[in-house]
Amino acid sequence: MGNCLHKGYHSDGDSDHHVDFVSGNVQLITTKESWDQHLEQANRDSKIVVANFSATWCGPCKMIAPYFCNLSEKHSSIMFLLVDVDEMTDFSTSLDIKATPTFFFLKNGKEFDKLVGANKPELEKRIAAITGGVPHYRQ
Repeated sequence: MGNCLHKGYHSDGDSDHHVDFVSGNVQLITTKESWDQHLEQANRDSKIVVANFSATWCGPCKMIAPYFCNLSEKHSSIMFLLVDVDEMTDFSTSLDIKATPTFFFLKNGKEFDKLVGANKPELEKRIAAITGGVPHYRQ
């Protein structure tokens, strides 16, 4: 499955390739403080966190972004986060993100699983393992 190696920010200015990376119940993380606040909230709510480390220039990231957003709508028992590796370079580097997309699975603020690449079946399989295969729609 596809993935992109981390590189410096690149914008081709081509709006025809615009993809909504954040929709549904995906929360955009733009600061370390926001990351910490969301993890604390997830801990209080006993939620698993799935964090998508992505880049706007990355083809596989663009491909899987709508799917990730769709999963966030189906599984309200999970907190879905998006981190742009170019906006949070130091933070992403500190977590050893070497390719995009990279999905971190966290419980109680600790990583328990990681998926590198835009592999929809594997992402769905790991989400199903967390939820017991049952979608939990927000009411």
